[in-house]
Amino acid sequence: QVQLVESGGGLVQAGGSLRLSCLASGGIFSRNVMAWYRQAPGKQRLFVAWISSDGRNTGYADSVKGRFIISRDNAKNTVYLQMNSLKPEDTAVYYCRATVGTDNYWGQGTQVTVSS
Repeated sequence: QVQLVESGGGLVQAGGSLRLSCLASGGIFSRNVMAWYRQAPGKQRLFVAWISSDGRNTGYADSVKGRFIISRDNAKNTVYLQMNSLKPEDTAVYYCRATVGTDNYWGQGTQVTVSS
């Protein structure tokens, strides 16, 4: 069983930056593929970025490519999402997901609000 706790959300002005963190416990973190998703009010949860277990491979949604960077520190059991040049449309609850084999685990989410 994997537990995930996100942090780092908040209120920021358009053009600003935030760094989200997701601390994992349980399981073997270095074996997990990690990802970030987000869900805006009244909308479905959407993929944002993913990172391979060793951190060598990453992928991004087109909407955040060039602005967001996903990274991980396996020694700290933590995955990060550096968000730059934030836009009001980035406002959402951001969720961390761990994939272990065929199982997915989710955190509780952290709110990011970008004001115009």
